[in-house]
Amino acid sequence: MSYKFYNANARGRFTSDCVIRSISCATHRSWDDVYDELSDLAQYNGTLFDQRDFVLWYLDSNYERVTFLPKTVGELAREYPNNIILCTVRGHICCVKFGTIYDTFDPSDRLVEYAWFVE
Repeated sequence: MSYKFYNANARGRFTSDCVIRSISCATHRSWDDVYDELSDLAQYNGTLFDQRDFVLWYLDSNYERVTFLPKTVGELAREYPNNIILCTVRGHICCVKFGTIYDTFDPSDRLVEYAWFVE
């Protein structure tokens, strides 16, 4: 398991855009493309794209949700070195890609709430 700094923000800013950053990382799409898609879907649904219910709906609609009994992000990264996984922890979402955690900080010690296999 390793951690790699990742900030796909198109303007290089540090904002509350973990949903966009993590999906961008997991799907090999640009930050702008993911932002546009989520923004359009959220507008259509009359919500904001960083709202928890919207994020869960989006991820469940696009990927297979897998339940993990109490595990940390780091444990998940070690146990699934051949997968791309989006995982939520309390108030945050990150991408685990082939055993490496990609984020703007190292969340390896945080407990996984939900996880989705992208690949």
